[in-house]
Amino acid sequence: MAFDGVLSGKLAVVTGGSRGIGRAVVERLARDGATVVFGYRSNAEAAAVVEKVVAEAGGTAHGVRADLGAPDGVARLFAGAGEHLDGLDILVNNAGSAVRPILLADMTDDDYDSLMAVNARSVFQSLRHAARHMRDGGRIVNVSTLNTLLPGPGLTSYCGSKGAVEQFTTVAARELGGRGITVNTVSPGATDTDLLRAVNPPEALEAEAALTPLGRLGQPADVADVIGFLCGPDGRWMTGQNLRATGGLG
Repeated sequence: MAFDGVLSGKLAVVTGGSRGIGRAVVERLARDGATVVFGYRSNAEAAAVVEKVVAEAGGTAHGVRADLGAPDGVARLFAGAGEHLDGLDILVNNAGSAVRPILLADMTDDDYDSLMAVNARSVFQSLRHAARHMRDGGRIVNVSTLNTLLPGPGLTSYCGSKGAVEQFTTVAARELGGRGITVNTVSPGATDTDLLRAVNPPEALEAEAALTPLGRLGQPADVADVIGFLCGPDGRWMTGQNLRATGGLG
């Protein structure tokens, strides 16, 4: 991890930062010089590994345990972040929940509520915090999914929750633009993470790779580098956009 310092002095919060795309984002922002606080739900061991990897490379990252599915989860995250950050310049709303596809007729209220709590409500609450506390010139990136463009059976609440996130982005970009704060969405395609493998059989992943023009599943770093671009100085003229980091799929 070689540091280039383009984010030196910047303070960042990344939700869902202990594994997968979130971990790659934490490492990318730290490599660029930011001090990063990342949230995680329960895996303290994974969070400690991220802290250690970043520290050994000369960066700074702190994990904060917070269940974003709980009504006070976002408040707990930012309260914990305040112990390490004296301001906020970058927010990456990466945390998300997914389940194996459930047909609309079979979905329970609990299925709907639990997924919307993490995927939509927590993003709204984090954006509200940023609107109140982020310094002028800040960067916000919300992580959505290619599935809002290419939906499939059994994804009603998942696609609905991510569609809400995309609309949060377009409105927040207009509300916060006067302060120089950019707000964008990044929508990954099939990205090789534990979450993807937990909810998809191997043959589905093989099919996704075959359909992708670049011929493989995405890697977390592929998506993190797009997010890193938006968080850095080169992303200053992009706001209200949805960048599809999909390897050409969709």
